[in-house]
Amino acid sequence: MSNDHAAQGLHAVRMRAVDKFFGEGDARTHVLKSTDFEARLGELVMLVGPSGCGKTTLLSVLAGTLDADGGEVSVFDTRIDQITPSQLTRFRAVNIGFIFQQFNLIPTLTAAENVSVPLLIQGKPNGEALKRAKAVLETVGLGHKANDRPSKLSGGQQQRVAIARALVHEPRLLICDEPTSALDRENGALVMQLLRDVARAPNRTVIIVTHDSRIYSYADRMAEMEDGRVFRVLNSPAEIAEAHHGH
Repeated sequence: MSNDHAAQGLHAVRMRAVDKFFGEGDARTHVLKSTDFEARLGELVMLVGPSGCGKTTLLSVLAGTLDADGGEVSVFDTRIDQITPSQLTRFRAVNIGFIFQQFNLIPTLTAAENVSVPLLIQGKPNGEALKRAKAVLETVGLGHKANDRPSKLSGGQQQRVAIARALVHEPRLLICDEPTSALDRENGALVMQLLRDVARAPNRTVIIVTHDSRIYSYADRMAEMEDGRVFRVLNSPAEIAEAHHGH
């Protein structure tokens, strides 16, 4: 495991027997089927499986952006399936950062202004938020691009701005949906090295949904989904390499 916390198995995230349905009547679909999933402090966990198997739904339930229809969802010992919507919004704003396949940057804002948005949502003063945003851009190698708008940045640079935005409020859980699929190999590797470093922090956890087999080697553990369930967990990089040899 990556560090003592992970070795002790301290859980950041735990889902037990979670169900999720979409639609009504004849069109009702059982998307998550009594699904179990967990992630520990100080590790990078990948969630893989065919399209439509429920990976993104699982992430959304985990992040509290979708409600579970049954089961338990615990994040940092908070049962997010049992708190009020306003408590959940506050919990998410403090504890969770999001990175998406589409970078979702605001085109009219500079890189630094984009990164500062989560701090402004928390009520931080503009000057303080921008100062912190520029410091985080330095850590992802883009300090020199702080005043550029997204249209001036490459895809790889935009994704690094998106990572800086996800990290600026120092969330303990980073949730990533296909963070490298729009990137070439070199930029994908750069982004994964950043995420790998983030996951090494003892109080941090990174969960990545991906179809990109090029990045499997960065995972500490891998949960494989099929038909709405996690059917197998690979508990070490060696197990992952063996199971996905030749991918």
